[in-house]
Amino acid sequence: MSGLSSFFPSKFLGSAQPQPSPRERLTDPLSRLRFTLETMPGSRKYNFTPATRAEILAELYDAFWGPYAHLFLPNSNSSLPLHATLSEVQAAAGLSKDPQVVPGRPCGHIFKKGESCFRCKDCALDDSCVLCSRCFEATDHTDHNVSFFIAQQSGGCCDCGDVEAWRGSINCPYHPYSQANADYVQAFVARTLSEGARIYPRTLNCQDLPTVKDYPFRVHVPSELRESISRTIGYAIDFVLDTLDTSPDETLMSTSPNEAVLRLQPTGDPLMHDQFAIVVWNDDKHSFDEVIELLHDITSRTREEASQIADRIDEQGRDIIEMSGDLGRLANMARAIAQIDLGVTVRRAFDTFREQVSAVIIEWLLDLTRSRLSTDALILREILAFELLSPRKNSSLLSGKDPNRLSPDIHDPTRLDWLFLYHARLWKRPRLNLKEIYASLLTVSHQHKLAIASHFACVYHRIIDAYLLTDREAETSIKYFALQLFTVPSVSLYIVRHHNIVSRLLAIITAFFTNQISEKRIAFPPNPDAEIDVDTFPFKSKRFMPVFSDLRYLCHNAPVQELIAQNHEFIVQFAKTCQIFMCINPNKRAASSHVEYETDAWISVFNVTLSLSRVIKIYGEAFSKATVVKLVSAINTVMHHILKSITVVDDHRDLARFPPVVFHHVVYGETTYRIIDFDVMDGYISFHHSLQWLLAELFKHVNTLDEETLRPAGFGSLRDVCLRHVNEEALLTVIDYPLRVLAMIAQIRTGLWVRNGFAIRGQLLHYRDFMLRELCYDQDLFILQTSLVILDPNTVFVSMLDRFQLLGYFSGATLHPSYDTSHLSGMVEEFFYVLITILTETASATKMPLPVAVRREIVHALAVGPCSFTDLVKRVAERMVDDVCFERVLREVANFKAPESTADFGTYELKDEAFDEVNPFFYHYTRNKREEVEIVLRNRLKRKLGVKDPVIVPHKLNITKGPFVTLPSAFESEVLVQIFFYGIYNILTLTDATDAAPPSAEAILDQILHLVMVALVERPEVFSGLAIHKVYEEGKNLVDVLCTFEYHEKYPTYRARVRWALDHITQYQAGEVQNRRRPPESVADVEDPNDAKKRAARARQEAIMKQMKAQQAQVAFNFDDLDDDDDDDQMDTPETPVSYGTCIVCQEELNSTKSFGSLGFIQPSRQLRKHPDGYQSYTNEAMLCPDSLGRSSAMHPDTGFPPPASEIKNSARAHSTNFDAFPPQSTRFGLHASICSHMMHLDCFAVYSSSIRQRHRNQATRNHPESIPRKEFICPLCKSLGNVILPVLAPAPIPELNQLPFADWVRAAGISILKSKPDPVVESLQFRTGSGEFVFWTAQDPAYQSHLRITEKTDTHELHKMVDTLMVVAKNISMQSRHLRERTEPEPGERGAGMYLPEELVGYTISALEVALRGQGSPGQTVADLITDPQYRLVRGLHICLTKLVFLGYRSRSGEGREPVRQAIIKRLLPEWSRTSFTSFSHPLLLRDPFTLLVETAAVAPDMLKHILTLTYYAHLARTVIGLVYILNKSRSSATPTVPSRKYEDIFGDTRMFFMSVVRHSPIFEQAAEGVLLSFGEARIEQLLYAFTLPFLRRALILCRAIYPNQFATPPILDESQGEYRQLLQILDIPPLALLPTMDTLQNALSGWCAHYGHSHAASQLNCGVMLEYSSIYRLARLPLVLDHLYLDQEKTMTCSRCNTVPLDAAICLFCGTTVCFQSHCCMDVDNQARGECNMHTRDCGGPIGLYFLVKRCSLLYLYANNGAFGQSPYLDVHGEVDVSMRRGRRQYLHRARWEDVHKTWLNHGIPTLIARRLEGTVDSGGWETL
Repeated sequence: MSGLSSFFPSKFLGSAQPQPSPRERLTDPLSRLRFTLETMPGSRKYNFTPATRAEILAELYDAFWGPYAHLFLPNSNSSLPLHATLSEVQAAAGLSKDPQVVPGRPCGHIFKKGESCFRCKDCALDDSCVLCSRCFEATDHTDHNVSFFIAQQSGGCCDCGDVEAWRGSINCPYHPYSQANADYVQAFVARTLSEGARIYPRTLNCQDLPTVKDYPFRVHVPSELRESISRTIGYAIDFVLDTLDTSPDETLMSTSPNEAVLRLQPTGDPLMHDQFAIVVWNDDKHSFDEVIELLHDITSRTREEASQIADRIDEQGRDIIEMSGDLGRLANMARAIAQIDLGVTVRRAFDTFREQVSAVIIEWLLDLTRSRLSTDALILREILAFELLSPRKNSSLLSGKDPNRLSPDIHDPTRLDWLFLYHARLWKRPRLNLKEIYASLLTVSHQHKLAIASHFACVYHRIIDAYLLTDREAETSIKYFALQLFTVPSVSLYIVRHHNIVSRLLAIITAFFTNQISEKRIAFPPNPDAEIDVDTFPFKSKRFMPVFSDLRYLCHNAPVQELIAQNHEFIVQFAKTCQIFMCINPNKRAASSHVEYETDAWISVFNVTLSLSRVIKIYGEAFSKATVVKLVSAINTVMHHILKSITVVDDHRDLARFPPVVFHHVVYGETTYRIIDFDVMDGYISFHHSLQWLLAELFKHVNTLDEETLRPAGFGSLRDVCLRHVNEEALLTVIDYPLRVLAMIAQIRTGLWVRNGFAIRGQLLHYRDFMLRELCYDQDLFILQTSLVILDPNTVFVSMLDRFQLLGYFSGATLHPSYDTSHLSGMVEEFFYVLITILTETASATKMPLPVAVRREIVHALAVGPCSFTDLVKRVAERMVDDVCFERVLREVANFKAPESTADFGTYELKDEAFDEVNPFFYHYTRNKREEVEIVLRNRLKRKLGVKDPVIVPHKLNITKGPFVTLPSAFESEVLVQIFFYGIYNILTLTDATDAAPPSAEAILDQILHLVMVALVERPEVFSGLAIHKVYEEGKNLVDVLCTFEYHEKYPTYRARVRWALDHITQYQAGEVQNRRRPPESVADVEDPNDAKKRAARARQEAIMKQMKAQQAQVAFNFDDLDDDDDDDQMDTPETPVSYGTCIVCQEELNSTKSFGSLGFIQPSRQLRKHPDGYQSYTNEAMLCPDSLGRSSAMHPDTGFPPPASEIKNSARAHSTNFDAFPPQSTRFGLHASICSHMMHLDCFAVYSSSIRQRHRNQATRNHPESIPRKEFICPLCKSLGNVILPVLAPAPIPELNQLPFADWVRAAGISILKSKPDPVVESLQFRTGSGEFVFWTAQDPAYQSHLRITEKTDTHELHKMVDTLMVVAKNISMQSRHLRERTEPEPGERGAGMYLPEELVGYTISALEVALRGQGSPGQTVADLITDPQYRLVRGLHICLTKLVFLGYRSRSGEGREPVRQAIIKRLLPEWSRTSFTSFSHPLLLRDPFTLLVETAAVAPDMLKHILTLTYYAHLARTVIGLVYILNKSRSSATPTVPSRKYEDIFGDTRMFFMSVVRHSPIFEQAAEGVLLSFGEARIEQLLYAFTLPFLRRALILCRAIYPNQFATPPILDESQGEYRQLLQILDIPPLALLPTMDTLQNALSGWCAHYGHSHAASQLNCGVMLEYSSIYRLARLPLVLDHLYLDQEKTMTCSRCNTVPLDAAICLFCGTTVCFQSHCCMDVDNQARGECNMHTRDCGGPIGLYFLVKRCSLLYLYANNGAFGQSPYLDVHGEVDVSMRRGRRQYLHRARWEDVHKTWLNHGIPTLIARRLEGTVDSGGWETL
């Protein structure tokens, strides 16, 4: 007893004496671990916390390494930090950073969820071979077909370095190729193939695993340590298995649970404590919200807690929602949960707690696979594998059950077998962890791979049972582990050979689909006589597909194919399986009434048989490796099974599927044929003939079936092979089934089965679908084609006529008992289609190599015209598209036209020489396609040969070897000649009788003539003889009919082809043809009716053109002349008002007689950028600025699309953490105005506004594109968003520009100031802060009154209304955005509160216009030439509003207040002339933006614009100097680029002098400036002055041009060499700084401003910082050139700062480069209608607008004020197409034009309008989120 006492707590032993705590007495760490784990549930009160996890891990590690912790831990730590795992600590210390390069060792990197993996078709052996991004970047895949995808689950691994995964060495530097490994695998395959199969499969166990040889990083492991590692791992695994012994297999409660049942559940708790836990399990059916609501209702938890539980259920796979002793209450909760079909279990808390401990143990085991022992990365995995492959030890005394009760069919199960079987009892997280553990063991050695595979194969049938029948979470099933084993050639060979897994899979398929399922197990062995029923559960199950995939993966491996080909039992088993699916779901024509109930069982049947037919294709292909004898015996076996299923009569035979075979005699053309009797319109016919499809695959091995190869085996020909065991009638029976399908298809297509409803159309579409037809339809056609060389062609043709019910028609009867006229001609056309196919289609008959077949498909798909890659792929079979040669062949035959514009896609166009390969009667063409192609080919031949009516001569068949060499002799058939004769004869007779062509006549004649031409190419002599000697109706023969046809007036288009045919017959039967060919008397007179039609049409067209010309001449009113004549008209006739176009509502003319305005939109904006403080890179950028902002900086030269490989390689390393985005805190807030160029009368505007309000009332639930509270509307014409109406006409004409010389003007202005008296009104209207701004120009000025408040109506009353719209919007925005503005302003309610409109609306708008034009322009143009007329109208409209505001502010005084304001502006600028300036303007001028003063001047006194311009330019220069001192003082000159020498001395003159003069008034400042000058030098400073003052000049020109279009015009010849700055100074007539020493007046003004600033700075009573504007071209965040580069360091570049994870669905803000979670559950704004993180981030970053790139969805997201729209991705794949949501997985490249278009939308403030237009176009009921 005492021996056991160490395991039990003392209360079990009932001993009374006091003892130290039992755990402390245990010295052996493993015993301590056991004790802890066994007693933990009770001691922790069943409550599992993070601390519990940490404790379990600590105990596990202690027991695991004993006293040797230092061998594992870096820097000789003695223990692990709490909550950490060993691999994390080792990774953090950089132990696993440098890869161990060992030749032959595979990479084995295990993909995490969301990681990128790559697949290269050119290098990989199959689709399952993938590379991690590191190995991919390190290897060269130029011009390869590479796809890229994101791992949806963890557990897959990188195959780099695995010799069985690649076609050759891929030269990865980290995983060098090992020839020894390759030789070893080759020898292993050869050995396995030569061994016999074992009767009882033997699995490989721990003793079969050798240690890995030649591993250079081995370390010595003390035996004691090895022992403790093994024991701990073994114990840990056994603990998990003991726990899972009692876990349930299923979580769904089928019956409502009662307490008694719940108490009697199996449990591991020896004391049966009555504490229970209720657990909810994850599934893929229920949404988060549904689960949260449910938990909130049935438990007492808040929504937040319920949300956290839902997150845990999703992440972990399950979670405990309640623990209690009250079992009844828990049972009720469980019922409520089970009601909505959510997985739920109620079990003892003891068991649930142990399960959670097991999950930690599994996590720990996974951690060991990622860890190293010193440098040895293999030892831990080797020991783990050893323990997994050992049998269980009965570790726990508590569960004294027999561990071998697994299942009778598994001998001596190891721990691994148990884990495989119990996988379905686990939940998501531990399941994925286990899969990752297994995957990591596969890469240890080849032997390990075999061992794991052999155990997997042993329990595979049980895994499939669980997967198909009970598993609630299929996507994490261990079944998918098969993909990693079954695709390895040597492994699959081993398990097929020694574990018979193929036959086991076939047995599973047989039993499953015949519904042999009992007690959640699929029966084995299956009952072979069980019937199939397509309405049972198995057919409806969606899960069977992967079972077929497993079979396909296994059989696809070359060594397995050899096994199949060499061992007869494989084909026998497979034929038996196919036999079950023969003729399932047959159809019968509904003749009189419509089918009442259309079932959709056909869909699941098609899914099953198409999956089967893919296996058939691979199984059949295996026989290319077979000997003649094996292939012949396979053919006989399949034919035997076909005949067994369709001819053997017994009691339980389904007569609908297999009607009895009846023969009848048919006379055709004087010969009697014995053929099968079957009426397609009356019998049952199925689309599914799996055995015939298999037979067709076997017949395709034409090289093996060649006569020369057959002869040594004792066969004469293929006919001999087939007839050796069966007679001709049996063969006719075999081919009759496919023939019935072809006839049924013809009838469905001609409309004879319409009463069968949609189901029959659906089956037909699938059966003939381009992607799938080669699996079924093409196989049926090929069986028919084969029958032509096995049987007598005449018999086959007559059978076909009989099945199509056309025997009568082709014997001369043009009326049909069951087809009406249109049906009859339709059937004839379909019959000829089949005939042409079987006589001329040679792909299978010659075993055309795949690249040739692919080439042929592509050529024919593109012959119709150029198309995109996606459209092309839809026209080609999926097997060809998936093949590695597809894209290479495509490049050979077609030219790629890259997309140019934004809406463009890449297209492929066939090269001219490839048109020679086109056959218009290609069997994949529909009739319409054929006709299109014929036109294309004819036109090409016309151009080439210069012939009016060229003949497309068919190519020769060129079958040189194989059984189909005799195919062309079918053209010697008499039946065929008779078919041709009546085909033409019937049509000519009907045409002559009715004087009109019968339906489908052209198509049928095309087909017959094509066949006649083929016959004359292939068998000219015999065919010519038959055409003369076989006589039919009226004693005529085929030549007679052709001669009549040649000159038939109804069919002139066929003349050239018939002439060609007759000329060829003449070569063999000259006399006979000459006698019959009689051209009509005067062919010349017979005009081609087509020509006559064309002539008449041309005459009509000319008459119409004449009439139109005459009308145009009468219309004197011509729009274009209007604008040109304006100026002349006004002189003579002043009474006609100028027209501005028409009102878009009432369509009347807009002129000064009735008020009108331009629709505009004012939006808040944070687009303008300030130069960021403390960012060296931006200063460097400014130093390197180009001479002109009108040229785009060559940041990204466009190298074409897709980009060249070198550019891709270089760009991989080039992206930074925030994508080089601009820091969002350095932006400036303001109002941006824009107009859409449409105008409206004010009255119409009022009517239109009320109609919008009415629409909002009528469609209350719609998410409207505009918001009424924000005063928005949508332009009725162009759907642009608007919220204001701006004036177009100024109330008074603009005065002439004052042309006085500058000095004279200053003197005059100064004198007028001195003369004027101080004006208290002006003083009161200026800001108290002394900045010189005017209160009536602020957005929230309380003195402003709307037009409704003003009683006296003036002539400008209407103008006041327009100003009102602007003020309402500006006030709204101003009130909400106080926190975004930095300027000091009065409190709300005081005069002058709110935004200052001249600066923050007008100045901001002009600045934004200028910014948007940076990088655009062409020689001979200035920036002002790029501004459009509507934009100039906008600037003028804003100025009219500013002028009107002055007038409203001065209503009490005459002269509209312009004069006093004008005086005030001059005073502000010329302080030395004013006596009061220093008292009234305490705010230094240099702290204001000089451009605002220019805007004010333009509004109040435009005549002095020119002079004020000079003053403000110099103020701007001085301001820039101050700003530069601030910036450069903080940066180091060493990091800046070198500027060689001064380039702008002629502009700036003595820069140093000017620099120092500006700052000399403040000593501290002067000192800083000297330091800056010293370290940076004059050249750099001059460069910066240039960069920061150029934007001012550009904006000034835009403003001046808007007010005075003629005075500031661009000179006719611009000297480009001057550079933009000099041009602008010249146009604006500003003296350059270099001339400052000669201009006293300017010097005085400057010294006044600088002194004022210097004194303020010295006194530092104000914030004297001057922020410069960002002077370069504006760019969004820089997205990488290749989309997958985003994933290279996604932890660094794409981490969401809110939840600190890499989002599964990431959105990148294109303004600031931040990554946020898109529509995710984790980051949500719960308080604000649960909006997502994009909306939250937008508020902090772009203000009202947001622009995001959605990485996984590959699209853009535009946001504006709670609305949004998705936009097309700027990335295109290599074929120039958008890949939405990365579905196709091709690599994607940034398309410059699309990216520029995004920039343009953003720079032009077009995002709100873009969204409004989208919403306008979609009338939805639930908001844009529902789109």
